[in-house]
Amino acid sequence: MIRLEHVRKVYPNVTPLSDINAEINAGDVISVIGPSGTGKSTLLRCINMLERPDGGKIYFGDTEVTNPNCNIYKIRQKMGMVFQQFNLFGNLTVIENIMLAPVRLKGESRQSAYENGMKLLRQVGLLEKYLNYPDELSGGQKQRIAIARALAMNPDFLLFDEPTSALDPTMVGEVQAVIRELARSGKTMMIVTHEMNFARAICNRVFYLDEGVIYEEGTPDEIFTSPKREKTRRFIQRLHVLEFNVKNRVFDFPGAVSMIDTFCRKNMIDSKREMGLQLSFEELMQGILFPVSEIRKINAVIEHSEENGKIMLDVRYDGSPMNPAEGDNVSYSLIKAEASDIQYSAESFEGFTNRVKIYLKQ
Repeated sequence: MIRLEHVRKVYPNVTPLSDINAEINAGDVISVIGPSGTGKSTLLRCINMLERPDGGKIYFGDTEVTNPNCNIYKIRQKMGMVFQQFNLFGNLTVIENIMLAPVRLKGESRQSAYENGMKLLRQVGLLEKYLNYPDELSGGQKQRIAIARALAMNPDFLLFDEPTSALDPTMVGEVQAVIRELARSGKTMMIVTHEMNFARAICNRVFYLDEGVIYEEGTPDEIFTSPKREKTRRFIQRLHVLEFNVKNRVFDFPGAVSMIDTFCRKNMIDSKREMGLQLSFEELMQGILFPVSEIRKINAVIEHSEENGKIMLDVRYDGSPMNPAEGDNVSYSLIKAEASDIQYSAESFEGFTNRVKIYLKQ
C-alpha cells in the first residue's frame, strides 16, 4: 500500500529522518515509538506531504506522492490524519465539522454526508453531541470527533499523531477504545504513541525510530519482550543511561565521578548505592582494566531502571579474553562486595572482545 525509500528530512541543525525505508501493507496496524525528537511525527507528516521530504521517495500504491507533478490533494483524500490538538473548527457544530470535507472535497451531497456523519458519531459513541460546538466537549470527546471526521472521507489509510498526548489521563481510555475498534475492523493505520501498553495491544508491527532511521522493527512480542538492539531495549525497559568511551589512558576520573553523582541525584539513587557504583566503576577501570596494556578502548554504560530501580554497570573492552574474576585481585573483591551478580563473557561486538556486567545490590 505504502512504500518509503530512503526518505530524508532535514531542518537547521537537526536531521530527524536520515534514511527511512519501509513497506506498509493493507491491514497493517503499525505503532511508531521512540524517544522524543526522533522524527516520529515528522515521518507521518512526510507520508501525507504536510512536510516535503528533502530526499527519497514515497509511494501510495503505484503513485509516487513525492513527485512534484502528483496531485497530493487527491492522495490526501485517501489518507485520514488525526492530530494531537484535534484541529476542529470552533465555529461549526460537530456534525458540520464531519460533513465539511466530504461535501467540499468529494462533492458528496449534504444529505449523504449528514447521514454518514450521524453513523460515524454513533460509531464513536457521540451521536447525542451532533449539534454541540467543540468548546462544549471534553478533550476525549473532541478527539473522538476528530477520528469521526477523518473517517468521513472513507480513507484507505489512517495516520494518528499522538492521539492521546493532549488528553487528561481519565480520557485516554475512551479514545483508545475507538482506535482498537478500528484496528479490529481491518483499517490500515500508523500510530505514533508513547503509550507502550496500548501500542503492544493494538498493533501487528512496531517501528522503533532512533538515529534518523527505523532502528528496529518487528512484531509486538519481538520489540516489547526481546528487542535485539541496545537502544530499543533501553527505551522499552525505561532505562536511564550514562555512557563513557575511553580510548586512551588519559581519562578524567574526577570528571566521570562528578557525572555519576549528577546521574544518581537526577534518578534519586540513594548515597549508599551511589558510593557502591562509583567504587565499582573506579576499581574495575583503574584497578583491573587500565593496568592491562593490551586494552586500547573501553565502553562503560551505567543503566538505571525506572521501573524496578536496578542498576547495572555494563563494560566492554578489547584485547584478549580476560575475566576480571581470574587471579588474586583486591579490586575485584571490592566490586564483588557491592554486587548482587557479576557476569563475564568473551564476545565479539563492534570491535570489543570482552564484556562484564555488574549488577549493584538493591
